[in-house]
Amino acid sequence: MKKIEAIIRKTKFEDVKDALLEADIEWFSYYDVRGIGKTRQGRIYRGVVYDTSSIERILISVVVRDKNVEKTISAIVGAAQTGEIGDGRIFVIPVEDSVRIRTGERGDIALYIAEQEK
Repeated sequence: MKKIEAIIRKTKFEDVKDALLEADIEWFSYYDVRGIGKTRQGRIYRGVVYDTSSIERILISVVVRDKNVEKTISAIVGAAQTGEIGDGRIFVIPVEDSVRIRTGERGDIALYIAEQEK
């Protein structure tokens, strides 16, 4: 099992959500986050200069079986990529175990309902 964390542009969230659902990744958590980027420049929007050193983004967090890692990453990259600086990052983190609280099931079976095995 792996935990995939992706930091993406807020404007790309709906696209990424749809891409994950299309890739059969049916649940994930997301959070509004702020961070400091490498680029230090002011952007002008409607005549007002904004400091972009503090950047608002969305952090998507999902734990998947090993067999679903690449399709999850591909879905995120395909939907979030604009080709410009600030598209975000994806981190893949090993997960040692998972437990379904309701049934006590352990391991990757705890991530999904067994009848939905594909």
